[in-house]
Amino acid sequence: MARDDGRWRPESPRPGEEGHPDRAAGRRDHPAGAQQRMRGLLGAVLSISRELELPVVLRRIVSTAMELVDARYGALGVLNDDGTALEDFIPLGLSTTEYEDLAGSEFPHGRGLLGHLIHHPEPLRVKDLPRHPDSVGFPSGHPPMRTLLGVAISVRGRIYGNLYLCDRHDGEPFDDQDEDVVTALAGAAGIAIENARLFDRTRASAERFQRMLLPTLPDLEPFAAAAVYRPATAPGHHLGGDWYDALRLPDGSCAAIIGDVLGHDLAAAAAMAEIRNMLRALLYDRRTPPSLVLARLDHTLHAITEAPVTTACLARLETEGDGWRLHWSTAGHLPPLVVTDGGRSRYLDAEPGLPLGVDDALPRPDHIRRLLDGDTVLMFTDGLVEHPRRPLDACLGELAALASAHIGLPLDALCRVLADRHPSDGHDDLAVLALRPPPRP
Repeated sequence: MARDDGRWRPESPRPGEEGHPDRAAGRRDHPAGAQQRMRGLLGAVLSISRELELPVVLRRIVSTAMELVDARYGALGVLNDDGTALEDFIPLGLSTTEYEDLAGSEFPHGRGLLGHLIHHPEPLRVKDLPRHPDSVGFPSGHPPMRTLLGVAISVRGRIYGNLYLCDRHDGEPFDDQDEDVVTALAGAAGIAIENARLFDRTRASAERFQRMLLPTLPDLEPFAAAAVYRPATAPGHHLGGDWYDALRLPDGSCAAIIGDVLGHDLAAAAAMAEIRNMLRALLYDRRTPPSLVLARLDHTLHAITEAPVTTACLARLETEGDGWRLHWSTAGHLPPLVVTDGGRSRYLDAEPGLPLGVDDALPRPDHIRRLLDGDTVLMFTDGLVEHPRRPLDACLGELAALASAHIGLPLDALCRVLADRHPSDGHDDLAVLALRPPPRP
């Protein structure tokens, strides 16, 4: 957005937002000017329609309108819920110096000429802003503006906001052609805004559904545990297959699982819930090595479901003499990270085994490591560390350093720090699970 707490804030202009005076003059005088403008309008509509994030859509509406009429300045005022004033204002075209001159000034709230368009949502053209009877002037430091074209944007029959354009680069006032093309753009803008709002609602619903499928960790006393899940930010990926779970077993040990079902849709989320529930039942069957539990789970998935390929890491915190050990097996998943209370960290690299759903006939390896007092076991999905432009080893190293630097935090705070400051690109969903056994007697 273009403001911060109601104050003007500079934004870097995008390509095309600075305007081209010679292009505008040539277009208006050329015999094929109408065709050129229509092609420009169609391109602008397609450009706006491709966006799904509402802030990006709103800014793109302003920039494309400026290009269509070659305006020096443009803005979009978003109305409040009752449609009586502006609750947001997105200006483009101001230089860095002009933004700095406006520092400390509040953004417009919809008085004067802006208020006129709010209460009379018909297209408005003004040739001389300072002399208009409804003009209330500009705040201190505001650049001079002389001509105005204002057009309302409606969404589902309700006025959503107003598009304001000021000062053509050729110095001429806005004309009928300008009004027609911006009015047409406003119609397409309303549809794009509604699509973006629908996308926001769908994403919010998907996130709520995903969180409903994930467990709230039970009381694992005497073990300490915490977990965090974050949905993906990439469009169309807000449902995912990442999950975690932890539970006390009848023999006094603590089981922990983290996994990732391939896919980012409803089927992946449903498969995740199904696999997690199956695994809980298998864990309670009897005390068996994690490798055997994963093997049985793989057999079951092959026999009765069509679940997609899944990676997982299953671990048990078990007693060993007067201390604890970590007994784990992985199915194509990233290794656990152990961090001592002094901040030393180490990944438990070992033979990973195949993901679930690939070949249930191959044996699965088990691994064991003794834990020291204060050791914390961190299990996570690849959404925490995968970045398309960075080596995985570098991201894993950054995560280990981050965990070591904050190991003194409570586990829930530690998980939040790792999720907030993840070394990945953030496009995939992620899950982090932290476990800490009690100290020896």
